[in-house]
Amino acid sequence: MAENAEGDLNSNLLHAPYHTGDPQLDTAIGQWLCWDKNPKTKEQIENLLRNGMNKELRDRLCCRMTFGTAGLRSTMGAGFCYINDLTVIQSTQGMYKYLERCFSDFKQRGFVVGYDTRGQVTSSCSSQRLAKLTAAVLLAKDVPVYLFSRYVPTPFVPYAVQELKAVAGVMITASHNRKEDNGYKVYWETGAQITSPHDKEILKCIEECVEPWNGSWNDNLVDTSPLKRDPLQDICRRYMEDLKKICFHRELNSKTTLKFVHTSFHGVGHDYVQLAFQVFGFKPPIPVPEQKDPDPDFSTVKCPNPEEGESVLELSLRLAEKENARIVLATDPDADRLAVAELQENGHWKVFTGNELAALFGWWMFDCWKKNTSRNADVKNVYMLATTVSSKILKAIALKEGFHFEETLPGFKWIGSRIKDLLENGKEVLFAFEESIGFLCGTSVLDKDGVSAAVVAAEMAAYLETMNITLKQQLIKVYEKYGYHISKTSYFLCYDPSTIKSIFERLRNFDSPKEYPKFCGTFAILHIRDVTTGYDSSQPNKKSVLPVSKNSQMITFTFQNGCVATLRTSGTEPKIKYYAEMCASPEQSDTAFLEEELRKLIEALIENFLEPSKNGLIWRSV
Repeated sequence: MAENAEGDLNSNLLHAPYHTGDPQLDTAIGQWLCWDKNPKTKEQIENLLRNGMNKELRDRLCCRMTFGTAGLRSTMGAGFCYINDLTVIQSTQGMYKYLERCFSDFKQRGFVVGYDTRGQVTSSCSSQRLAKLTAAVLLAKDVPVYLFSRYVPTPFVPYAVQELKAVAGVMITASHNRKEDNGYKVYWETGAQITSPHDKEILKCIEECVEPWNGSWNDNLVDTSPLKRDPLQDICRRYMEDLKKICFHRELNSKTTLKFVHTSFHGVGHDYVQLAFQVFGFKPPIPVPEQKDPDPDFSTVKCPNPEEGESVLELSLRLAEKENARIVLATDPDADRLAVAELQENGHWKVFTGNELAALFGWWMFDCWKKNTSRNADVKNVYMLATTVSSKILKAIALKEGFHFEETLPGFKWIGSRIKDLLENGKEVLFAFEESIGFLCGTSVLDKDGVSAAVVAAEMAAYLETMNITLKQQLIKVYEKYGYHISKTSYFLCYDPSTIKSIFERLRNFDSPKEYPKFCGTFAILHIRDVTTGYDSSQPNKKSVLPVSKNSQMITFTFQNGCVATLRTSGTEPKIKYYAEMCASPEQSDTAFLEEELRKLIEALIENFLEPSKNGLIWRSV
């Protein structure tokens, strides 16, 4: 009897107006339970309500996701600030409303949808299901949708948007984030990720269409609508054909004795990297069997981010040793980033940083351009790009070789849109990168691409092998010619936004109000650029050349000893990142001195500016 009474009470509680004492929360609970048709996520909210978990309900229901450096990204689960069926429907309704306003031919040109292999059983949430719901919202409004019939690398979506002349596209992915996360990455008609003001305008439109429309939940449309098309075969064929533009030594590749191991980190990369190797004339790379097939739990790695280095590359390095392969290529789960490791003479592995790989790619792409271009080609028409927190090595190469180098804000969305501008003005862009192992060779795609980077790295290694030069030896040659660039990048975890804010506000009011620091420990500061506020002490008008980015924190310090260091918040994770680099001239070859100077400076930066123990920051675990 008591049990039934409690059951009735619970049932009444869930269908009554909610009285938590917080009218905003009561409204949000009512909306969620009325709108969510996914039994698992609906049940998560009902359980919290039943157990009086008002704080958690407030955290989940009283805020929304915003666009970071890679679109919307959050934990999978119930709530308006999480990734789930309902928030993806809402986001797509907002997208529809905005695109309808921007494009009179929206219903002729259509929309592209791709997805990776993520999933979470407890929320009945998978990238594939979220992609189907994205498509359903648009199909219900008579928009043609190009929905990939299976998982694809993230770069396939921006590539398809351009090739199919669609107005926009979405990739459902959280890239290399932890397994609990997922995301909604938006590309504009240009094939580049959206930047301001589109992101703000789409968020406004999402706010205006939060209630699901009739038909938005009807994912059967994906199987029945004549407006749904599968672009997989066509796009894969075109992409592989376009890869030939950056292949310069096909015959040499077919004869190489070098062996390569490839790991796709339980994600989408295996089939596509195999195909790319075929296009370049290589024998197939050896896959890591435990990691080649999709696994949303990423069960063989502690985190699915190849940037973490040797600790997460364990299986591929051991396989390479067994197979006598000298090069390991690792694509992250959505195959838009690439890590490379090379076996050294001493039997140890060298895992290259993103900045070191960029030095090699920059040298290689320019060398190939020089050898394959017509005599009257103008080097002043050639460009390379990097984000501002990345190594300045391309700048050094550009100064010596006579081409142009440009910097953008962090995030490949800025690189993609700048490349589009340059191409429209008749310029040639050879290479672009961000230090977090994101590379773009050529311009067939306007986003980072791990598939093309993997096969270009293989060709570079095979070419160098014919001269008995390793990748590491070539890296030293690049530094000897253009100047050593020694960098270190790492991060602290911080789950409290107010702590992060106070760390950066202290730097803006260091010794007195509105005064930035003049020293960091014993290191004198020459210039300061604060992209959050738009200040740059090195400019005559004290205004930053890079656009202001108020939503994220980022301050760059240029020191008198030639070091450049940046502190910034991550756009996708609860991290404060630091980047520091010693840029030396070619004459300055004492690497031990440069490394020691950099080490001391980073120590001072952490101790004086981040104050980890005082602020409760969690050190990156290595």
